[in-house]
Amino acid sequence: TKSLAYHYQKFISGATLSSKTNWLIERPLCPMSSAEVVDNSVDPPAKKRKFATGDMAQNRSSCSNEDIDEGLYSRQLYVLGHDAMRRMATSDVLISGLGGLGVEVAKNVILGGVKSVTLHDEAVCKVADLTSQFYLAETDIGKNRAEACLQQLSELNTYVLIKVYTELLSDCFIKQFRVVVLTDSTLKEQLRIAEITHANDIALIIADTKGLFAQVFCDFGKDFTVVDTTGENPVSAMIASVSKEIEGVVTCLDDTHHGLQDGDYVSFSEVLGMTELNGCEPKKINVLGPYTFSIGDTSGYSEYIRGGIVTQMKMPKVMHFKSLEESLNEPEFVLTDFSKLDRPPQIHLAYRALHKYVEENGELPKPWNQVDADAFVSLAKSMSLNGGNDTELNSDLLQTFSKISAGNVAPLNATVGGIIAQEVMKACSGKFGPIFQWLYLDALECLPLDLTELTEEDCKATGSRYDGQIAVLGNAFQQRLGALKYFVVGAGAIGCELLKNFAMMGIGAEGGQVTVTDMDLIEKSNLNRQFLFRPSDVQRPKS
Repeated sequence: TKSLAYHYQKFISGATLSSKTNWLIERPLCPMSSAEVVDNSVDPPAKKRKFATGDMAQNRSSCSNEDIDEGLYSRQLYVLGHDAMRRMATSDVLISGLGGLGVEVAKNVILGGVKSVTLHDEAVCKVADLTSQFYLAETDIGKNRAEACLQQLSELNTYVLIKVYTELLSDCFIKQFRVVVLTDSTLKEQLRIAEITHANDIALIIADTKGLFAQVFCDFGKDFTVVDTTGENPVSAMIASVSKEIEGVVTCLDDTHHGLQDGDYVSFSEVLGMTELNGCEPKKINVLGPYTFSIGDTSGYSEYIRGGIVTQMKMPKVMHFKSLEESLNEPEFVLTDFSKLDRPPQIHLAYRALHKYVEENGELPKPWNQVDADAFVSLAKSMSLNGGNDTELNSDLLQTFSKISAGNVAPLNATVGGIIAQEVMKACSGKFGPIFQWLYLDALECLPLDLTELTEEDCKATGSRYDGQIAVLGNAFQQRLGALKYFVVGAGAIGCELLKNFAMMGIGAEGGQVTVTDMDLIEKSNLNRQFLFRPSDVQRPKS
């Protein structure tokens, strides 16, 4: 009750509105030092103590193998472990294309703690980039995109060395990296770079967003080893009996299921009688039931007497990725939505057709232009027939793809940027199973049921920073977003992402407002995920 009363009083008496940004920022009723904030009785007990923040060097190459900053990476260490973090700390990553998607990938990878990140871009900032590239401003228009956002990306994690490269990607330059990410490349350039990376066992990730559609492709090389496919702790069980036969059966005590799966490997310890099992090479199992599994020939072993523990063994898994050229014609899809089982092949064709359309016309189809959409569908049909693809085409889906392909939506970039960054971490650490090999997403639920509400006139560019979003959802919808009043409770990892997305979308920018509150204090471990905060913000209230 005391906490609620305090924050309610702050809300009605101490709030101030920034006229420039239309963001409502809560202020305490009276000025307080950081020490006073820490001691205030309404703060959670865990936040009352001041913590040493430590010194992070001026963007050095990385922490050494034996010097992982556990204060900064504590939450990530819970998931990855020290070995995986050390492998990441020796990995160099190249990110090409610093548009809205590229900056999301860069932000997440830098926070993750790799050795170095090289930002590559030959393009200059345009007004359209401001729709979703949150580290670019109007003053950056005309500047190289990578150079313009270097300083702000460097501030995210001073343990990661950040470089900029603005020339053509040559063979020898590419070969120095462990992972290469392409976010804004032509198909011709993708194929050229993919040939280099595949031949040199360099992990390649290609990603793109067009309107409400997204594409991700992974090629981690001919023989990529995953040291731990799930990241879960090994399971173990108590043994009740082991049969002596050609296909020996292990029975576990019936108080709990063994939790093993077909193809798992196990080891044994503390077995009395059949001592040949103790310390033996890991055995592959076939699950027979919740309490039983077979381990192969035990007929030559001693008789089992009693006792023993069976423990799951984490065995490396070697994955064989096809090259981009081969995979384009023989794609393997990762399904993400079982209500859209037919979508991946259709979107795969749509992306290939879009590359061809841009090659022939020099530009993307105009937003919600019917003539361009008809030409795009005809091109897709001809490519499908020439490629021997007998899949029935979804003309309505291809029409929609064409009409919104010029658009750029910040929340979709944020989602896909997170997915790609996870794939980068998998490639660097060898932990968790990577995407094999194509992943397609769409968020067409964002469009109105009656698509006739969206016209070419309503979705044409106006020279606004929101043109990328207007191309998808229309100017009338953009005005409604600007009038919204949102109250965000919590400015942690998800809260920071929400606030960034709301700002880029223009929520509250035209007569509305966004109010944020969070009674929590910033800790050093927050800096690994909550990208709006810096070391100097530690022990300040998040909101």
